[in-house]
Amino acid sequence: MFIIFVVLAVAIFRMLSPNDSFGNFNSSKNIAYSEFKNLVQNNQVSKVFIGQTTVKAQSNNGVFVARKVQDPGLVAILDEAKIPYASYSETNFLTDMLFTWVIPIFIFFGIWMLLVSRMQKKVGGGILGIGSSKKLVNSEKPNVKFSDVAGVEEAKEEVQEIVDYLKNPEKYLRLGAKIPKGILLVGPPGTGKTLLAKAVAGEASVPFFSIAASSFIEMFVGVGASRVRDLFENAKKEAPSIVFIDEIDAIGKSRSSSPMGGNDEREQTLNQLLSEMDGFDADRSPVIVMAATNRPEILDAALLRPGRFDRQVLVDRPDFKGRMDILKIHMKGVKISKNVDIEEIARLTTGLAGADLENVVNEAALLAGRGEKEFVEQEDLIEAVERSIAGLEKKSRRVNPKEKRIVAYHECGHALIAEVTKGAKKVTKVSIIPRGLAALGYTLNAPEENKFLMQYHELIAEVDVLLGGRAAEKVFIKEISTGASNDLERATDIIKAMISMYGMSDVAGLMVLEKQRNTFLTGQTIKDYSEKMAEKLDESVKTILDERFDVVVKTLEDYKGAIENMVKALYEEETIDGQRVRNIISEYEVENNLTSRLVINEEENEDLEQAKHKA
Repeated sequence: MFIIFVVLAVAIFRMLSPNDSFGNFNSSKNIAYSEFKNLVQNNQVSKVFIGQTTVKAQSNNGVFVARKVQDPGLVAILDEAKIPYASYSETNFLTDMLFTWVIPIFIFFGIWMLLVSRMQKKVGGGILGIGSSKKLVNSEKPNVKFSDVAGVEEAKEEVQEIVDYLKNPEKYLRLGAKIPKGILLVGPPGTGKTLLAKAVAGEASVPFFSIAASSFIEMFVGVGASRVRDLFENAKKEAPSIVFIDEIDAIGKSRSSSPMGGNDEREQTLNQLLSEMDGFDADRSPVIVMAATNRPEILDAALLRPGRFDRQVLVDRPDFKGRMDILKIHMKGVKISKNVDIEEIARLTTGLAGADLENVVNEAALLAGRGEKEFVEQEDLIEAVERSIAGLEKKSRRVNPKEKRIVAYHECGHALIAEVTKGAKKVTKVSIIPRGLAALGYTLNAPEENKFLMQYHELIAEVDVLLGGRAAEKVFIKEISTGASNDLERATDIIKAMISMYGMSDVAGLMVLEKQRNTFLTGQTIKDYSEKMAEKLDESVKTILDERFDVVVKTLEDYKGAIENMVKALYEEETIDGQRVRNIISEYEVENNLTSRLVINEEENEDLEQAKHKA
């Protein structure tokens, strides 16, 4: 478009080139100034026009043009020859208008049209349809079923009645029941909230409109509200249907969170969403609104009241059985060896979400392919878990023998304390191969089962395990290093929480000093105690850490030979598994006639397992 305007302007310029009383400028003949002067002196010129840079002479033979030179005597010669003369402008009105008004307007208009066309491509539709959501909404009928969703059985039960209602609404209308207009799926990232919403639409065989909440917001005020209206209009036309808004906190943030004023566009979009959810009749045109968020604590109260998002469904991280089911689903399309122990992988992946487990299986398949294997082996899956938890192996990172020895004693200290301490997690693997950004070694611990509560002795056991690395450096290296910085930080946090939040100390008794605001993304702690209490808290934390450190040092001194044997094996092989660690400890206990702490802990675990089966 812009090029067309430029070509048009050039054509007009050529058409409107300077004209005067001589006629067309193109029909004149250029001559030298001396020739022009000879024509004047020989009385062959009837009229002369003097311009700023040229002079023109009209004669019976046509029009002659000469470039003007400094000649003060020209006027006197014309007067003497009695030839009429006058000045003339080398441009005309149309040319001036062309350069002053027409061409600038064409250029401005061309640039404006170019910007508008790009804007239309970005937002979809023309200027009048700038708020359209047609290109932003994916209307589909998903093939996902509830059988494809694992690890969230309670959440599936909560949404199954939505499917039944969409299939058989008469059964509920006859009883006078009203189906929830909105269902809010809350939970940590990667737990399958979007997949669950697709499964609802897939089971009910209804259109599924999915859109990210951030897509409503644009630079123009009012666009978001227009898109919300358009979205619900499309959903009503194809009712019964499901509208799914992902990351709804992008537009649903509490309006009271900005006392100095907020985002007008976001608030208008939220107001329109609230209005639309109030405006449609779920019985006559059933449109179920589902939304997902991992920040429910910041959502506006008006969005969560009954009649809008009536029901909040927690989609949490899977437990042991849920992780096994998820792993089985993701392993369907992968060639898995018959020797793979899925239960062990499920135990190692405590705390991982569904998306993390999918990534573990995929990473294992990539590792097997890299090794040119026919099937994915157990070692590939374990390596994939370690990559997910501790990071990639850094075999190229060269560690000098002195540091390697320090790391070996440090990790063996963690491993031994974990195995001989009641309530600690069992060791799965010990390695001195660097991983991630800073870890020079690591000890991988796997719990026997999911833990939702932790007893006093279990918290103390975790502190002891964390202090085992620093204690081993003191006992065997005789000098401490910086390698225990993260261990000490975590141990301090546990002891502080036991005193200030869990009421497990005489310092504050049952008084809660810190309030934990748990969210799915970050945890915030609100402190509410005096400076005097803060001093007592700090003193108590230091005292307990010192006491536990002394206990750990005493245990390591009792098992010096086991540590030396473990370090020797680890230094040579760089990685040893948990069973190898337990064998080394057992052999040392038998040789030195020590009461086996492993047997005591194993018997306690068996009693716990029997009680669990009875329950």
